[in-house]
Amino acid sequence: MKSNDKALIGIVAGIILLVIIAFVVTLTRSPATYQADDTPEGVAHNYLLALTQEEFDRAYAYLSPSIAGYPESLEDFEDVVRIYDWRFPLDASIAVLSSEIDGDWATVHARETRFNGGVLFNNHQSIHLFHIYLKWEDGNWKIYDGSRFFARCWKD
Repeated sequence: MKSNDKALIGIVAGIILLVIIAFVVTLTRSPATYQADDTPEGVAHNYLLALTQEEFDRAYAYLSPSIAGYPESLEDFEDVVRIYDWRFPLDASIAVLSSEIDGDWATVHARETRFNGGVLFNNHQSIHLFHIYLKWEDGNWKIYDGSRFFARCWKD
């Protein structure tokens, strides 16, 4: 066997090994789970998870009813999410990073990562850092505003 053939076999074997590793990592990842609702991070995480899993009734429950343009019903909430789909990228990978609490207000810092596929060698990811603002109301943290995953019409 020539050395070129050995190199080609090594390259093909390496590619097959990488594909197998990618499948194993993908299949063994634990699914995202809901957290306790007693912290701003937990509420923000649960709201974002509910949106990405299209559990709109759960996501709707995390919004503050004191928002000026609070959706009147779950159907109104779903309509806004679907109409403003560019503000609610449900296929994104989202991570809550940290939070700051100042009295009855909290700011949660989060990251959205999107993988944009294209033609071979033209794939890339985009990362957006954003904030979710929460207010302590009636013994619960409620989402009051956000720079992503929140519709401006709810504040107006």
